[in-house]
Amino acid sequence: MLLIKNGYMIDPKSGREGKLDILTAGDRILRIGAGLEEPEEGCQVIDAEGLLAAPGLVDVHVHFRDPGFPQKEDIMTGAAAAAAGGFTTVVMMANTRPPIDNGETLGYVLEKGRGTGIHVLSCANVTMGMQGKELTPMEELAQLGAAGFTDDGIPLLDGELARKAMERAAALDMPVSFHEEDPALIDNNGINRGKASAYFGIGGSPREAEIGLVERDLELALETGAHINIQHISTREAVELVRRARARGGNIHAEATPHHFTLTEEAAIRYGTLAKMNPPLREEEDRLAVIRGLTDGTIDIIATDHAPHTAQEKEKPVTEAPSGIIGLETALALGITELVEAGHLTMAQLLRLMSTNPADLYHLDAGYLAEGGPADIVLVDAAAEFVPERYASKSANTPFTGWKLRGKVVRTICAGRTAYEEALVVK
Repeated sequence: MLLIKNGYMIDPKSGREGKLDILTAGDRILRIGAGLEEPEEGCQVIDAEGLLAAPGLVDVHVHFRDPGFPQKEDIMTGAAAAAAGGFTTVVMMANTRPPIDNGETLGYVLEKGRGTGIHVLSCANVTMGMQGKELTPMEELAQLGAAGFTDDGIPLLDGELARKAMERAAALDMPVSFHEEDPALIDNNGINRGKASAYFGIGGSPREAEIGLVERDLELALETGAHINIQHISTREAVELVRRARARGGNIHAEATPHHFTLTEEAAIRYGTLAKMNPPLREEEDRLAVIRGLTDGTIDIIATDHAPHTAQEKEKPVTEAPSGIIGLETALALGITELVEAGHLTMAQLLRLMSTNPADLYHLDAGYLAEGGPADIVLVDAAAEFVPERYASKSANTPFTGWKLRGKVVRTICAGRTAYEEALVVK
């Protein structure tokens, strides 16, 4: 048993908050209340005085690079990075090598995930080989444990195939997530077409590459009734399209990354390839539109798009270096610093975006604190300032190294067991 005493608990699902103790037994929460007594000898007691007690965070967009690219990350180090960031549940993307378009590869990643200290789930691909030509056996992959479907990293350009994928996902009552970038409009991806592309002397990625595919897939979602997730939204036009589509009903969701609500293309100029990602960082009006989308519920999920790469890869010229940054270990602090401290969201609203809502999209028993619920809990010193310098991830490709951030994860508890303690992190 585990008793967490004196913490300030926030449950974003029920709205319950206050100075409350939490008693767990096994992998479930047994009791929540003020002044709970230690029930028996041998119960571990954690004094959470001055700390926030929140549901374990849920990230539905991570790349753990296993199988295929273990030099960047593997499932064990990815899970360690997640736990260090307060995440107790993650959903891996399927653009591995080989891709997760078959039962054998899906079984491999899920089995390795079970050996970590957190809940590691995985999507399967929408199309075979991520080629955009033939749908995967979605029903079979669902039975084998796929959490959802995506070809993240590669857009699905065939509109009719996208429709069929949505119809099959709707029949399974499972989410399908879309990477919205039309390559026909892009010349050198990862850098916004505008001030940043002019600085580097390249073509870059125009905003229209995102807008057109978002518009198409929103219409298809409304027609098919599919649960869709518009991934890593980056333009103000796409935010407005989602806002209008959600007003018409349907099962439409959208996610924002911490880098898209924090940075603009100016960061690409300053940090170079460490701020190169797909879709790229855009203009200040786009960043503010993403924040407005988070505040009014248009964008209902914050996800990291944790994308590890080696230092050698990121040291290549901007036209050759891969896109993507790591994000699991700075996401919560960026949310607290850039959204809560800045007055855009309450702490409860931030936690809903990072736990309850993503769990609901994937129909997961996660993202809330309640008696009988999962003993997945993160303890956070919300007032503590820290400077990220070392990471549990194998990779360190992020522009946020050296930033002063607020909100430090002290302990992450998954299924009633400590998955991370601040004092234990080493690199």
